[in-house]
Amino acid sequence: MNNSKWLVLTMAAGLAAGGLIGFNSQAAEGDAPHAPMLARVLERVKEKLDLTDDQIAKIKAELKAEKDMLKNEVSKLHAAKIAVRTAIQASDATESSVRAASAKAAAAEVDLALELFKLHGKISPILTAEQRDKVKEFQGRIDGFIEGIINRVGEHLTE
Repeated sequence: MNNSKWLVLTMAAGLAAGGLIGFNSQAAEGDAPHAPMLARVLERVKEKLDLTDDQIAKIKAELKAEKDMLKNEVSKLHAAKIAVRTAIQASDATESSVRAASAKAAAAEVDLALELFKLHGKISPILTAEQRDKVKEFQGRIDGFIEGIINRVGEHLTE
């Protein structure tokens, strides 16, 4: 899976946890080439959800408290995905070696999912019912976008 797809999936996971909406645009304006785009997306999400200053402050506080943990878990998942790719491409690759690397990646994904679950439990109550509905609607659009990409890739592979 390419990096841009993982970026979209990670953003979707962050949104599912309620985390995406709380990142401030200043943090998103780092050296990464995607930072300006991400900053615009985050600002738009804040605007679409009509977050109050109090909500933004509370969400930022929750995210700040979990920043290092989230970075660590996402980094572990990324490293595990690289290990899967390396196992697949190894000259001495076996089904067993690929399964072992994949199991480690699955465990890293579960660890991240559990941390996002905890974060969701802290952030979701900050949002109103209407805002939570808007988040679900946005998640549905992200799912549709990713499904469209998957379908297009499948079509190109059969050409």
